[in-house]
Amino acid sequence: MSRQIGDIPTRTFAPGEVIFREGDDAKGEAFLLHVGTVEIRIKVGGEERLVNTIKKGELLGDFALFRNAPRSATAIAVDAVTLMVLPANRLDHMVRSNPALAMAIIRDLANRMLAGEDRARNAEMRAAAAEDRARTTEARAAAAEARIGEARGAEGRTA
Repeated sequence: MSRQIGDIPTRTFAPGEVIFREGDDAKGEAFLLHVGTVEIRIKVGGEERLVNTIKKGELLGDFALFRNAPRSATAIAVDAVTLMVLPANRLDHMVRSNPALAMAIIRDLANRMLAGEDRARNAEMRAAAAEDRARTTEARAAAAEARIGEARGAEGRTA
């Protein structure tokens, strides 16, 4: 459903409703979350993973506008959500005419980028730990097989 707050159009979404999907055309729009909470999810290995939770006063959908590319993630309303619609030209004007806003957006983008890097680093560490556990398990299995072989050999010599 669409309404307006002052001269800014809004859209509302019910809990669980998809706001946009990864790969969708951005349609020249970003959003400012006015009411509610939104989960940002990306597909990894065929399954969706939560990467961020957006709260009141935060931007969403801005990556696609800044990159002039399709949506990089899926946005889902956690509860009743009202979004303020920011057309690309309006967001561009706001950023160019308000240095404090521009700096806030740059800080937010940098924080999101660093959070993504941290998630990637943690995933690499988990994968390396899993490989180490697999190698340790293989080594234990090989040692156990060797002991069983030795025990069988000892039984054959004493019989």
